Amino acid sequence: MGRSNEVIVGVDGSVASRHALDWAIAFAKKTERTLVAICSYSLPSFTTASLDGGYAALDDSAIAAGAQEVADDARTRAQAAGLSAEAHIVAGDAAGALIEASRSADLVVVGTRGGSGFAERLLGTVSSALPAHAGCPSVVVPLQFGRVEGADPDVVPPLRPITRIVVGVDGSPTSYAALKIAMRQAKLWDAELVAVGGVPIASGAGLLAWLPATVDRDQVIADLKAGLQGLVDKAKEEIDGVEVKVVVLDGTGAELLTEFSKNADLVVLGSRGRGGFAGLLLGSTSQAVLHHSACPVLVINRRCEADADEEIAAHG
Repeated sequence: MGRSNEVIVGVDGSVASRHALDWAIAFAKKTERTLVAICSYSLPSFTTASLDGGYAALDDSAIAAGAQEVADDARTRAQAAGLSAEAHIVAGDAAGALIEASRSADLVVVGTRGGSGFAERLLGTVSSALPAHAGCPSVVVPLQFGRVEGADPDVVPPLRPITRIVVGVDGSPTSYAALKIAMRQAKLWDAELVAVGGVPIASGAGLLAWLPATVDRDQVIADLKAGLQGLVDKAKEEIDGVEVKVVVLDGTGAELLTEFSKNADLVVLGSRGRGGFAGLLLGSTSQAVLHHSACPVLVINRRCEADADEEIAAHG
């Protein structure tokens, strides 16, 4: 699959989408990529019984013009930052439009908690349809990222620089690809990188809670840490010059990554691994991380696993 050296960003003019746009602009500028802003629109739907016979068929020209204005504004902002940029509008479902565009892109970016329109509709689908089916890595940028307490909700919060990256690793091929992406991103941004592994031992619902009392649980964690360190060492053979701190803790992937996100600037997550951090993207683990992370989350799936680490890190 050929790539277009593009960063796609979904926009609707909301504070959330403008915040995601700022993130996408910063990434595109850092990696010398073209930014493509996409705004989707659709007509309100009514049942025949709800329409008065005097109403004419709805004309979508005004709606399309509004969408074009939003997309054009995003392009203008990107160009003002020194980027090559494009603006497109698409009639129909927002997630479907972004998934289609992602098939030839390097990265697709969306915001959450927009309150209405595009961003609000994506609050559900971004965390499932887009990361699950995107043809390239996707980034979900939460609105609270960079926001200070008491700030005006109508003002786009400033971006925080990427100085600390956290990646969840469970030993699956996809999480290994995520580890390599995270290492290249750490090198690109000159950021600290923490590779986190987790296993729920203490909890009554933990995967290892059934282990006999004679089993040394500290040794279980030590063994997992050694395995994770081995993966890091293997990745370093391909990507040098990156220091990686390895942490293995008692807990589920969703719990740990969500907690780590409070002091991170980017969380990197592979989907559909063995469970733990990756889990099923449509299941509770990845949904929890995407919906509750305090910082942007970069997700890769099996669809883009083979070439994701190469495409997104071309300039890393």
